[in-house]
Amino acid sequence: MTRIRKSCCSGVFGVNAIDMWRARDVFLEEVFRFSLCCRGVTIVMQVIFNLVIPDHNADAFSPPHTSPVSAGDHLTELLLGGFGRWDAEHFLFIAEHGYVYEHNMAFFPLLPLCLAGFAHGPLYPFKWMLTVRSRLLLSAVILNCVWFTLAAMTLYLLGCVALQSRRSALLAALLFCMSPASIFMTAAYTESLFAFSTFIGLWLLEKRKILSGCALLALATASRSNGLANVGFLLHAGFKSFVSGVQHWGRLGRPCIGTVMIVLPFGLFQYFSFFRFCQAAAVKQEVPRELLEFALIKEYRLPGAPFPAWCSTYLPMAYSHIQNEYWGVGFLRYFQLHQFPNFLLAFPVALLSASAIFEYIKANPQLCLSLGLKKDQVMSSSGFYGPRVFVYVAHITALVVFGVMCMHVQVNKNSSTV
Repeated sequence: MTRIRKSCCSGVFGVNAIDMWRARDVFLEEVFRFSLCCRGVTIVMQVIFNLVIPDHNADAFSPPHTSPVSAGDHLTELLLGGFGRWDAEHFLFIAEHGYVYEHNMAFFPLLPLCLAGFAHGPLYPFKWMLTVRSRLLLSAVILNCVWFTLAAMTLYLLGCVALQSRRSALLAALLFCMSPASIFMTAAYTESLFAFSTFIGLWLLEKRKILSGCALLALATASRSNGLANVGFLLHAGFKSFVSGVQHWGRLGRPCIGTVMIVLPFGLFQYFSFFRFCQAAAVKQEVPRELLEFALIKEYRLPGAPFPAWCSTYLPMAYSHIQNEYWGVGFLRYFQLHQFPNFLLAFPVALLSASAIFEYIKANPQLCLSLGLKKDQVMSSSGFYGPRVFVYVAHITALVVFGVMCMHVQVNKNSSTV
């Protein structure tokens, strides 16, 4: 019992995760075991359903696979093929060929870089039996299982600080492992990488390690555009310190630098997109003939003249243009009758999120009215209703509202998870 109490204090007051592991925090070990079990169950279920249920014939991105097919590739596709569908095709394609088509620029580069590095590094000795695509798919499953497990453990550590309760932190981590978006956490998607980099970045911010935390949050932005929303945590903490008199104008340097760090990956990627598709001097890329023919059939835009219209706008931003033109993302644009099934798909997660938001507001009206700046008259000093949870409730509120109003609504089941 003494050892468990010591672990609790370590988690709450800032001793690092390695010390907690050495101290045998039984809750942290339970999260580690449970997260691995969940990944195993997900992989087994994917294999079964991939064999039993035929793939839906959707009008999704499905580029030709130019590499030769071997027995190892057949086995990889048979066992793991379900992890390479839908948006996963984009990430695997970018990792293998780079940013060939204009709409590829909607997918941020960190995950493709990691997949390519792992496929051409640790998995390179298997090139005699696996093609590049098969190694990339295997890399995605391995790396996402690792990132997911680390994300679950980091969420527990973050919960110990934010919730001030080890049991609540354990419950949050276990529920995260059973997320309805679990399949996306293992497939070639960015969810696990984004969750891990976000959770560990926020944990470091809670420990007041601003620059270290922002460096990790910058990785989140390099994997997904909604990493920009993490700036809100930094700004709220800085404003809260300033209002309480802890911080003065002369000490705002680190929060300002941290904000730039979080936003910088997004800006650099938009500049890369502009240079790639809007500059005649852009580096020419050798594109396989099969991909050129595929672009002609699908009418995909390749780099070079004529340049796309967004290149001549006042603020040439590829991301917003591509989301609007290729996926119809915009304010209330998804509110169409034929999209009703997708609203039903997103309804359970949206309802749970809304219930949690209203419960917190109901319990702490004065705290919410003061935007989390006043800690008096709070329902509880720990657990979900604690004052430190306000900024996380505000974050999920922004994600849910923006997701329902401006995005493909079914994406809420993913973004609300992390």
